[in-house]
Amino acid sequence: MIAGLLLLCAAALLGAPHLLVRLEGMRHSPRAALVVWQALSLSAVLCLLAVGPVALIQPRPWPSPAAQLAVAVIAAFASVAVLLRLLMNGHHVGRRIRAARSEHRDLVDLVGRHEGARTRVLPSHRPGAYCLPGAGPRVVLTEATLAALPEDQLAAVVAHEEAHLRERHDLILEFFTVLHTSTPRLLRTDTALREVALLVEVLADRAAREEVGEVALGRAIVALAEAAGLADLTPGAGAGAGAAVARIRLLAVDDPTPVRSLALYTVGVAVLVLPPALTALAAAS
Repeated sequence: MIAGLLLLCAAALLGAPHLLVRLEGMRHSPRAALVVWQALSLSAVLCLLAVGPVALIQPRPWPSPAAQLAVAVIAAFASVAVLLRLLMNGHHVGRRIRAARSEHRDLVDLVGRHEGARTRVLPSHRPGAYCLPGAGPRVVLTEATLAALPEDQLAAVVAHEEAHLRERHDLILEFFTVLHTSTPRLLRTDTALREVALLVEVLADRAAREEVGEVALGRAIVALAEAAGLADLTPGAGAGAGAAVARIRLLAVDDPTPVRSLALYTVGVAVLVLPPALTALAAAS
């Protein structure tokens, strides 16, 4: 019974992202929202991993020794298969990301103008800015960005990228990428991964807003997004403008109240303790 309950919990947790992406109010508390997303993903994995051990330790009247052996083999195979898929996928994704990042870092060091220890300016006519996290972090700007943005907006862009590097947002995205790509295609939604990426951008925006203010940051987002060829970003623009519009709208939102954040953190903790609690219940029954 407990094993079946774990399976139901895993199914519910895997389906929860379809609901969470509709709760745009969670974006007002990006750090707490990311905790909820992480807890949901990790809890779903733990539920699937616990199914095998719980099916083995929970006593039940088996009709025959052969049936007991069959159930034990199937349960153990299911949990081991989930664990192996997660570990192999984690290794593959991590190695691929770090190799691509290292190659990219070498390229920007080669062709970019060195401005300080870790800022590189690329000779490109297209405005753009991004960072390369990990060992030897880099903030990468283009010549067009330096020419197009006034000093305060340029400071906003750099503050945003430095926040990504300082808070290691790449590790959050890598964690979700591993879990996302480990989930069967029919059960996962790319919208969830985009929502997590948006929350990470909002986190960096909040840090940059503290340094330069929302006006300079908002104007920098508009300038870079429109230079990238995105849709209309003026107030009232439709959803086609995507994450840039959401980020600009969230700049006008105050930091979350402690009560609101505490409620989200509580949800995250509750979801995370579910698998261990059910496993302990199975062991005690």
